[in-house]
Amino acid sequence: MDALTERFEQERPRLRAVAHRMLGSAAEADDAVQEAWLRFHRTDAAEIGNLPAWLTTVVARVCLSLLRTRRNHREEPLDARPEPDDDRRGPGQEAELADTVGLALLVVLDALGPAERVAFVLHDMFAVPFDEIAPVLGKTPAAARQLASRARRRVKGGATADADLPRRRKVVEAFLAASRGGDFEALLALLDPDVVLHADRFAGPSPAPIELRGVESVRRGAILASDRARASELVLVDGAPGLLMVRDGRPAVVLAFRVGDDRITGIDVIADPERLAALELAVL
Repeated sequence: MDALTERFEQERPRLRAVAHRMLGSAAEADDAVQEAWLRFHRTDAAEIGNLPAWLTTVVARVCLSLLRTRRNHREEPLDARPEPDDDRRGPGQEAELADTVGLALLVVLDALGPAERVAFVLHDMFAVPFDEIAPVLGKTPAAARQLASRARRRVKGGATADADLPRRRKVVEAFLAASRGGDFEALLALLDPDVVLHADRFAGPSPAPIELRGVESVRRGAILASDRARASELVLVDGAPGLLMVRDGRPAVVLAFRVGDDRITGIDVIADPERLAALELAVL
């Protein structure tokens, strides 16, 4: 038993990473790995040829079942359920999670169907061959490949022929870096003199929408929102580079940019849940 436990524990970190990417919840990932341990404990080890592959298959099947149940009952992962206001994670903690987990990716993955998500995570993130993914999904290898391909297009926003995208991305990346660092001069260089910022009523401290016009107003607003910037990640927002801040496992604020002549001409700050739900977000 000690030898079996040691073999399983060697695989535990990888299995937990697989489950976390699929489920988007640390608690549910731990449950999935524990279920794999129970099944491993009930199985004759002599019947298992390739232990890592066998355990990956078991964890993937458990996750697939959880994802299907969640979708059927419209349940959210445990980590995504709102906590009491006095116990919410602060911007600094969200930024730390973004660095270690890739919250923007998890948000985008939530838009996928269970089979698409499992196929994409196993193949694109953990290099599991389609011959091994197919039995998990109850599909042929060719069908599993199609599911992963379809998920890949959705996650990455599809193929884009926008030759201007890399240039606009650099501008948004520079804005993010300057906002995080409180770099006044860099922000001034990035903003068009006639820049306009619109924020809906959910985004600011006031119950009404906010409009800022001109370099100085927008620059001051960006500096004041530096904590938000530290917790934000670069994403595609309806096909254009933008920023996403995640809170409690859900999109909290999106910044959509208009860029012209390598300067930011407009910023739309979106926090209205209905507007957020209508956005097409993808990972850059």
